[in-house]
Amino acid sequence: MVLTFKLGYDIGYFDALALKNDNNAESPIPQPLLTMESAQRIVSGALKEDPTNPKTIVEQIIDNNHKLSTIIIENNKLKKIAWIIDMRLFFTDDLFNDEGYNLTEGMEHQHNISRGDH
Repeated sequence: MVLTFKLGYDIGYFDALALKNDNNAESPIPQPLLTMESAQRIVSGALKEDPTNPKTIVEQIIDNNHKLSTIIIENNKLKKIAWIIDMRLFFTDDLFNDEGYNLTEGMEHQHNISRGDH
């Protein structure tokens, strides 16, 4: 009788544990958010600037998306739109969508940033 009770307890325990693991697997994974500090570290690292005294400053995070974040940077009083991909790759060139629309130019127009010399 003790063996039957133990077997029933073990089966119930493992079923409950499996249900708990299934619930954990279904819960959404929080996506990382880009903070001003992390954006500044990414920009300083990509431009090989001193992180304690960077020449290029992250002024604003426009779109905080873990896949493609849009930021405004400033260097020598010249503002530019920049992009951070997958929270680690940084670039300032023009970005086009699949329809050929220049996203960088659109963001510059939206935020009143002159194209300048880039």
